[in-house]
Amino acid sequence: MTPEPIKFLIVDDTEENLVALEALLRRDGLEVLKARSGSEALELLLVHEVALAFLDVQMPEMDGFELAELMRGAARTKHVPIIFVTAGARSSQRIFKGYESGAVDFLFKPIEPHVLKGKADVFFELYRQRRELANVLRLNEMFVGILGHDLRNPLGAIILGTQLLERQIEDDKHLATLRRITKAGQRMTDMIEQLLDLTRVRLAGGLGFVRALKHADVAFLVQRTVDELRGAHPEREIKVETRGECGTRGDADRLLQLFSNVIANAIHHGTPGVAVSVTVESSEDAISVCVQNEGVIPPDLLPTIFDPFRGRHPSSKSRGLGLGLFISQQIAVAHGGGISVASSQAQGTCFTVRLPRAARGSRPGGPSGKPRRVLIVDDDQHIRDSLREAFEEEAYEVSTASNGQEALDLVSLGERPDVVILDLVLPVVDGFRVYQALQADPQLARIPVIVSTSNPGRAPAGVVVIPKPLKLERLLDAVARALAETPPA
Repeated sequence: MTPEPIKFLIVDDTEENLVALEALLRRDGLEVLKARSGSEALELLLVHEVALAFLDVQMPEMDGFELAELMRGAARTKHVPIIFVTAGARSSQRIFKGYESGAVDFLFKPIEPHVLKGKADVFFELYRQRRELANVLRLNEMFVGILGHDLRNPLGAIILGTQLLERQIEDDKHLATLRRITKAGQRMTDMIEQLLDLTRVRLAGGLGFVRALKHADVAFLVQRTVDELRGAHPEREIKVETRGECGTRGDADRLLQLFSNVIANAIHHGTPGVAVSVTVESSEDAISVCVQNEGVIPPDLLPTIFDPFRGRHPSSKSRGLGLGLFISQQIAVAHGGGISVASSQAQGTCFTVRLPRAARGSRPGGPSGKPRRVLIVDDDQHIRDSLREAFEEEAYEVSTASNGQEALDLVSLGERPDVVILDLVLPVVDGFRVYQALQADPQLARIPVIVSTSNPGRAPAGVVVIPKPLKLERLLDAVARALAETPPA
């Protein structure tokens, strides 16, 4: 099968320059994309993945420096190597500005063909190697996922068979052997589930770690986890203390998995005969769960404690794959939170899980009264679809737009939204112009605008900014506050 061509982008407002650069670089296995302006380039980057971008510095409306900054601010294009091409005078200030905006090189016209080809070939080869490595890793992880899935059924049959035999065998020696087999099978089942979770996070960006966002009581989930672990470890004392209202939004099953991993880890590695303490505490906007024991993690292990398949330390008592804490971290992150660890001889070890706090019934919308309308403007389809689902679960009425012009058409011609969630880097018409158009109309200026961007410093003055990557709970609360301060249209 013929490999997919490597694409690169040339941006120049002069047609002759585009043709000349294309002639110098075109060859088998490469595909050139040409744009006459910054906005046209952004449209191409929305559709195509490129290995390298050549940007002219001097262009009308949006110059090369501005285009580079927008590319660096978007997740899709922030890693694309940029080479500036200019006919302007050599200036250290301009060169510094080019590197500051994210360039990897700066070429002055007239360009020497062999220099241009040599520099481009370096980045094409790097891109080819990254693509090949990514394909190999993806195939390996797919294999792990398929193997793990196919192993569960026969292993489940083995465990079930040992459990049936335990009811029929009375000899203590044989029963002890069967129970060891059962425990080994259960350990293998746990390992397979961890491998499947690893595949989910590698191949789907964490998809599956949060199946549904619903109200969940963290204190209740922690207590349920502790009750189950007490049954499995009757010899160990686990103390639980709760302070404040501990409601969040998340997947209860995944949160139980998170707490079970962390608390079981504390039991396994803690000092025998010394209690494990679990403290659940809420603040104004967050919930923390601190799991503490008297064990000590070696200092050289701390920096990699959440890494998958981390190497075993000589003092470690772990018998697993080294995935439990990594998966716990991914579950916490998928819920808009995180997990950290502190360990010392004086204080012991404390793993702290932090989750966003959400009070029940704090948001507008729902069965009572007319639902509030939200317009989501983002060029990333996955973000649009995820936000649509989240806001519809909150009983909002949702519409979406993939570019600035589509957003302005919806606002002008359709039913006006009660709030707009606006990305700044958009094709056709960018987010800045959308915001300016809304502010220019006295009626539309009343609509609250929440800007979602990876570069908060470039947001218009006075707007509410939610940095990317988005934290859903924070965005939902920001929309709720904005609507609470604005009467329905």
